[in-house]
Amino acid sequence: MVLLSYGGGGYEMDDFLKNFVLKNLFLEQENGLSNDAAVEDGFKNIAFSTDSFVLNPIFINGANIGKIAACGSINDVLMMGAMPKYISLALILEEGFSKEKLKIILNSFANELKQANVKLKCGDLKVLPKGKCDEIFINTTCIGDASAFTNTINPKEIKSGDKIILSGDIARHGACVMANRNNFECNIKSDAKCLINEVSQILKIGGVKCLRDATRGGIASVLNELSLACNLEFLIEEEKIIVSDEVFAFCELLGFSPYDLANEGTFVCIASANKAEELCAKLQEFNPNSRIIGEVQKNKATVILQSPYGLKSVLQSPKGELLPRIC
Repeated sequence: MVLLSYGGGGYEMDDFLKNFVLKNLFLEQENGLSNDAAVEDGFKNIAFSTDSFVLNPIFINGANIGKIAACGSINDVLMMGAMPKYISLALILEEGFSKEKLKIILNSFANELKQANVKLKCGDLKVLPKGKCDEIFINTTCIGDASAFTNTINPKEIKSGDKIILSGDIARHGACVMANRNNFECNIKSDAKCLINEVSQILKIGGVKCLRDATRGGIASVLNELSLACNLEFLIEEEKIIVSDEVFAFCELLGFSPYDLANEGTFVCIASANKAEELCAKLQEFNPNSRIIGEVQKNKATVILQSPYGLKSVLQSPKGELLPRIC
C-alpha cells in the first residue's frame, strides 16, 4: 500500500523511488533515477512533448495506464518526425494505492521504453490524501532527436493531390475504455502500441508530409485539424476506413460514431502521391488494415466523407464531452 508519507519528500520518498519505483522499472543498470530534473547531451534539433494520463479504469483489455503513458508520450514525439530518446515520469498517487497494481503499471511502462530504446532520466512522486486523487495520475515529458530523419513534418507542407493514409482500423481504444468502464461483455481490445517501428520505416522511404496520432476526438478531430492547418479540402472514401465488427456493433448499440472515438496505436499520414502506395504497403506489414483513405483537394478547408454510392457529407469535429478519461 502506498503511504501518504511517500509524497512528503526526504528519505521516505527517495527510498520509495529507488527501491520500489526504479526496481519495478527494471532500470538498476542505469545511473539512477534523477529527482525532478536531469542533464543530457543535446541534439542539433530537439522535439519534446508533455502529457498527463488519467485513464479510467486504469486497467483495460490490452493495456493499462502505464503502457498508455509510455506509448502516448513516445508516439507524440514520433508524430513530429523525431526519434524519441529520453522520458520523464511523474506519479501522482492516492494514499492507499496498491503496490501490486503500481508494480504492474511500472512494468508495462518499462517494457514500452525498452522496445523503443527510450531512457528514463528523471521523475517525481506525489501522494495525495484518500479521496483527493482517483487512484493514479501520470505525467510524462519525452524528448527526441528531430535531426534523426530528413523529412520535414509540418501541415504547411500539405499540397493538393497528396494522399491521406490511415495506419490501421479505428475506434478500438475508445470503445474498449467505454466497454471496460461499464462492464460490457465483449472482446474489444485497445489498439495501444508504440509506433516507433512503422514510423521509422516510412520516414526512411520519404514523401511523408504530416503525421498525427488519432487519439482524443479520433480521426474526425485529426482530419479537421489538419485540413484547417493547410486550408485545403480532404476528400475521404468511407469504404476505405476499416472498423472491426465488434467496434461497429458497439458503436451502433450505443449511438457513437467510430470516427469520433479515440485510438492509441493508429495514426493519419499525409504523403505525396508518388510515394503513397509504397508507404501504405510498408504500413500494411505492421497492420493489414492500413489504407489510402482519401486525397487532398484544392477547395478550402473542410473534410468531405464520400459513401460507396457517391453521396457526400461533411465530417465535423466531435462536439462537447464525448468520452472523458480515455487516456
